[in-house]
Amino acid sequence: MDADINFYFDPVCPFAWMTSKWVRQVQAQRAYTVDWRFISLRLINSEVDYDAHFPPEYEAGHTAGLRLLRVAARARAEHGRESMAGLYAAFGAHIFDAAPDPVNQRTEGEVRERRGTREFVEPILAEAGLPLALAEALDDVSWDREIRQETDEALALTGKDVGTPIIHFEPPAGVAFFGPVISRLPDEDSAAELWDHVVGLARFPGFAELKRSLREQPQLAALGVDADTVGQQEDWHGGSRRQKK
Repeated sequence: MDADINFYFDPVCPFAWMTSKWVRQVQAQRAYTVDWRFISLRLINSEVDYDAHFPPEYEAGHTAGLRLLRVAARARAEHGRESMAGLYAAFGAHIFDAAPDPVNQRTEGEVRERRGTREFVEPILAEAGLPLALAEALDDVSWDREIRQETDEALALTGKDVGTPIIHFEPPAGVAFFGPVISRLPDEDSAAELWDHVVGLARFPGFAELKRSLREQPQLAALGVDADTVGQQEDWHGGSRRQKK
């Protein structure tokens, strides 16, 4: 697929989801085509001791993300690349745009682990107009090779000390970058302006990095932060919630 933008996502990354919503705004205004591709936080951190380096719920969350990507990989293979836009939109809406269930209260670890189950995935597949049988891919590790290949492809564009998402604009020769990491969704009038600023900076010869590790929690219902609230600030040293460098 020849697209204007290759967008590499992990479905469980809140910042990738927020950035993807902004990219969809820009896509609508500029008539860009987007190829939604895979990058797995679980595979990126496959050699990391999660217990020593991450908050306790992160391994379950990243593993669920890999399981969802297996489903996406099978959906793409059987139903075409055009199926990815709707499937990722449905993943993100259920993971991040729905407030926590006040009745079935679960721990954060349980919530993240459940995202990698048939109980969670099958209604999303139905919503996206895809067969429920695709959920069988949750446990099918044969898809991991393809997911690893696209993860490596994404990291080859930016270097390895990054997270998700990774955007490649006007591939194959165009500029690629990690992020941008945004916690608030711009309004329709500002969306394309922000895009032009980001791409303009990334295109400058020799430009590598503009960064601060302090991040607001994204304005996402699942995190308890609405569009009128500023999320709590956290320090993401090393580009992640790792507790050790």
